[in-house]
Amino acid sequence: MRTNLINIGNSKAVRLPKAVIEQAGLTSELEIEVSAGAVVIRSARQTRRDWASAAAACHQACDDRLDDWDATIGDFEGAWS
Repeated sequence: MRTNLINIGNSKAVRLPKAVIEQAGLTSELEIEVSAGAVVIRSARQTRRDWASAAAACHQACDDRLDDWDATIGDFEGAWS
């Protein structure tokens, strides 16, 4: 597919047909990268999207108490003498 750059104020833009946007699964927030002389456009990654639910599931499934937080392992006093 060929297209042209269009002027928008001091910037340039590329019009993408709706079918291209749908096929690529693009969302409203995008990442743009220049790689090997090409411009790559992809949907922005949602890196922390599921962290809250993952933490809640871990809390329910795990014993996450810190009962032994200050426990000494081994012969601590003898190791430094």
